[in-house]
Amino acid sequence: MAVVGAIFRFAVSVSTSGFSIHTVGDILLIAGIVLFLASIFVLALGSSRRTRIREDIQQTPTGQSRVEERDDRGVG
Repeated sequence: MAVVGAIFRFAVSVSTSGFSIHTVGDILLIAGIVLFLASIFVLALGSSRRTRIREDIQQTPTGQSRVEERDDRGVG
């Protein structure tokens, strides 16, 4: 989106009536930059949260015993 906006803003030299192609380019350029920064922010937050589950089933004299260990990292 930002690339298309930059092309409309800086590389296109068309004269139109009713709307400005350069204004459309500015809007697309700004929206593309904002979306890029928001996606970087979401990826940075999402990658720090990890959950590890370890499940162990053991035989006991009374039957089976199930032990589950949960390790939440980055949450909270």
